[in-house]
Amino acid sequence: MSDYLIPVFDLGGVFIDWNPLNLYRNVFDTEEEAVWFVENVYSGLWNLEFDAGKLYADGIAELCARFPAYTDQIVAYDKRWLETIAGIFDGTVAIHEELIAADLPTFAITNYSKEKFQLTLENYKFLQKFDGILVSGQEKLVKPDYRIYHRFLERYSLDASSCVFIDDSYPNVVAAEHIGMKAIHFESPEQLREDLIALGLPLKA
Repeated sequence: MSDYLIPVFDLGGVFIDWNPLNLYRNVFDTEEEAVWFVENVYSGLWNLEFDAGKLYADGIAELCARFPAYTDQIVAYDKRWLETIAGIFDGTVAIHEELIAADLPTFAITNYSKEKFQLTLENYKFLQKFDGILVSGQEKLVKPDYRIYHRFLERYSLDASSCVFIDDSYPNVVAAEHIGMKAIHFESPEQLREDLIALGLPLKA
């Protein structure tokens, strides 16, 4: 497919500046209240259930039953979900545009609710430029489960050794390396550009 390694990106934290605190800073009066809520009511494990395929209607109802005093704030995570996104990392989008201009195919594997991914796709058009995106909520598998990487390779008829995987989560990077991909732990667009150039990808220094 390509003489170059084929880039396979994560989305949240690499392209999309996503954090539940982006929303809850708008919901609560103080930073302390927002942080307490995210740490004690909302949780990463609860959100991961949506990434694994749970519908928002079900997950929201379950958490409201556990914390009825915070019903409005919990429901906001569904109704005002786009506020969890502070914006996009322009430097990563620029890298992606250069790769596309060089006729490289680009792909993504993302932990994402299938419902909210569709919403994000509608609001951030650059996502439509990928040759393929594997969404955990559609597959009912989440990174770093090795099976989601294997499913990606099978879906797009790719060899692990032909791919370079980019993610801001170190466990996800380790999993990609375990199945035979090159992998980069994303820290910034500038660092990513340097690392991809070092692997021979056609990017401007």
